[in-house]
Amino acid sequence: MEIIITEIPDLLIIKPNKFVDSRGFFLESYNKKRYQYFGINYDFVQDNFSSSQYGVIRGLHYQLAPYSQAKQVQVIKGKIIDIVVDLRKDSPTFGKHFSIELSEENGLQLMIPRGFAHGFSVLSKDAIFSYKCDNLYNKDYERGILLNDPDLKIDWKVPSDAAIVSEKDLKHPKFINAEYNF
Repeated sequence: MEIIITEIPDLLIIKPNKFVDSRGFFLESYNKKRYQYFGINYDFVQDNFSSSQYGVIRGLHYQLAPYSQAKQVQVIKGKIIDIVVDLRKDSPTFGKHFSIELSEENGLQLMIPRGFAHGFSVLSKDAIFSYKCDNLYNKDYERGILLNDPDLKIDWKVPSDAAIVSEKDLKHPKFINAEYNF
């Protein structure tokens, strides 16, 4: 397992060991003891999966404290662009976003600490996306940021005429008007 430090404090890329042979591949997606060895000390309590087709954009989502969530995200099938926005007011990268391609081929994972908005867009025909959370979902604390906020300048890598977005995600406020408490 390799840990790759990003330019955003505490946001980590994890490259698990992937063993490939004529049968396919094997990849250990999570091992608490190994993560702790690398200083990653989350107590995951909820696993989620989503299935989406090309052009789907989900995000930008987060939960307010005390129900904020750290997440370990990865693609099981397909390819996506994963996007996070730093909402931590005291962070040197507050308001900045980070993007990374996650795919079944590269096997990369993104470890997202609490205090980030998160979303992704599907670049393959379809995708199955997995994420572990260190806090349970709480609808009353769920918030979002408008995914096409011009101030954030996020490139979702999906043409606007091919984008499939929920009505809910189109109604989120711009970053400047979003509610956050990190």
